[in-house]
Amino acid sequence: MFDFWFRASQPVLYGGIFSAILWGVFSATVALLFLSLVLLAVMAYRARQLYKLGVWLNDPRMETIPEADGLWDEVFSRLYRMVKQHKQTKQELADELQHIEQATAALPEGVVILNDANRIEWCNLLAQQHFGLDAEHDFMQDITYLMRQPEFVEYLAASNFSEPLVMVPARHDDMVLSIKLIPYGGDKRLLISRDITQLERIEAMRRDFVANVSHELRTPLTVVNGYVENLQDMPDIAREDAQRALQLMAEQTRRMENLVADLLMLSRLESEHNLLREETVDMASLLDEIYREGMLLSNGRHALRVEVARAINLSGNREELHSAFGNLLSNAIRYTPEGGEILLRWSERSEQPVFSVQDSGIGIAPQHIPRLTERFYRVDRSRSRETGGTGLGLAIVKHIAMRHQAKLEVLSEEGKGSVFSLVFPVGRAVR
Repeated sequence: MFDFWFRASQPVLYGGIFSAILWGVFSATVALLFLSLVLLAVMAYRARQLYKLGVWLNDPRMETIPEADGLWDEVFSRLYRMVKQHKQTKQELADELQHIEQATAALPEGVVILNDANRIEWCNLLAQQHFGLDAEHDFMQDITYLMRQPEFVEYLAASNFSEPLVMVPARHDDMVLSIKLIPYGGDKRLLISRDITQLERIEAMRRDFVANVSHELRTPLTVVNGYVENLQDMPDIAREDAQRALQLMAEQTRRMENLVADLLMLSRLESEHNLLREETVDMASLLDEIYREGMLLSNGRHALRVEVARAINLSGNREELHSAFGNLLSNAIRYTPEGGEILLRWSERSEQPVFSVQDSGIGIAPQHIPRLTERFYRVDRSRSRETGGTGLGLAIVKHIAMRHQAKLEVLSEEGKGSVFSLVFPVGRAVR
């Protein structure tokens, strides 16, 4: 403190000493005049420095800090260090804010910050997509002005946020959102939105799957149970009637066994732990086996032919390929009237191995083709059940094709038959 005042008063002190000398040499008037000039010079210098400081404060940038000497040089140097530190702190805060925004943008949920009046203070990109918001134009807008759906307004007003709200946003009819509000910081709230469309679809598929399995099992169980009750209530039933009842019960039992076997096959195919065990499949042997099984299933009702355009083998799992090819052939037999023709063909298309089954059956309407591989989807439900179909055959074919990087193609026209083809990648051909 003493050093500061000493340095600050140096010009006046030295001027006073020199004035005293002038007083002794000349006169008091000369001394007073000199001291006045010294004081005016000191005031003018400091006023100039203050003016420079005032000008700089209007636009405080590091590169424009004024230069001076003495105490003013120290003042400006300290200001320079303060501005530099402030700029560094500001940059660090900006970087941290950017990191937070990037982290928030990477979240799988939409985030909106609301104040106590439900006005939007900030939102990430995903929230903008979920709710149709604009971070710049919707700043400090009431969220209920932009989302007017009654269920959302009621949820916001109820202040009971223990359970999330599931809703379909007005601007996205194909999306399902799970919304939850989380109070924080006294009077602020986080609006968290999560896209659960896929989860809802999976849940719907699960419900449909359970319902379909229950329905598929209920019919044969009802038939078997009915005949069992008849046999129990009729101890003197004729042998022919008993044999007929037992035959029908055996058919329904086989139907249930086939359904369970197909369900287990689908489960194995969908399992992440069931890795594809590959081998070189002898296609001539496999096609011959498929052909013989088809002949037994057809029982002479159709004309079956095998055509091998290319003598190449395939890299894959023989058991799965046998199941896929067999399902395609059995479908052709079921949906081809007696006397029809069915062709099994093994060929190449642009060096890609192709297995196809062509039939002269009833054909498929165009609106059914995209849904053929859905579980339990049947074009003709009564015909499929009469011929022993489970409704899972093409779903199994699709999964086997996916495991072999193959593509299932369907060409069909009502009344003119169908062609089902499995097109394998070039890399699976073994020449």
